[in-house]
Amino acid sequence: MNTNNRYTNTAVVLHWLIAIAIFGMFALGWYMSELPKEAPKQMAYDLFDLGIYTWQLAEEASPRTFYFNLHKSIGITLLALIAFRVFWRITHKPPALLSSYSAVERKLATGAHHLLYLLMVALPVSGIIMAILSKYGVKWFGLEFLPGLDNAGLRDVFKEAHEIIGVIILLVIIIHILGALKHKFIDKDTTMQRMTLK
Repeated sequence: MNTNNRYTNTAVVLHWLIAIAIFGMFALGWYMSELPKEAPKQMAYDLFDLGIYTWQLAEEASPRTFYFNLHKSIGITLLALIAFRVFWRITHKPPALLSSYSAVERKLATGAHHLLYLLMVALPVSGIIMAILSKYGVKWFGLEFLPGLDNAGLRDVFKEAHEIIGVIILLVIIIHILGALKHKFIDKDTTMQRMTLK
């Protein structure tokens, strides 16, 4: 149980790791959606053409296939990380809200956190279900993970749900960031310090 006014180091690391991963997944999602459906297959990919890391594959894949599989693989990993974060939150009471918060701020902070947790779970779950309903199924970093059911109609439903949830979580995250900045620069309280390593 957390008895001081800061989050545990584990909660802090999970918070920032998942935040970075979510933004990375948005960037990857936008990047891969622009890739052509027909392109030459390759055995290796210079990740995002940055010249930093070349990913070697076990079998040839088109750029679109490679990046879609990467998105799915990271999504599965992220869901496991989020599940652990939810477990940690349930088993480790977070610090109380600052006494300087108004009643409205308390309700907004509590509501936004609950909504974020719900959306963090719903986003990868909807993506995994969408992938299962495709004819390709899901591979986890090249390993067969879940077979495809090839249900195009239902897949389209979850594709739209995945995109809508993505837009909503992005908006909630922006509000979350704006709230944190307000506490830092306008209220000048210790809200942001609570989410830093001790």
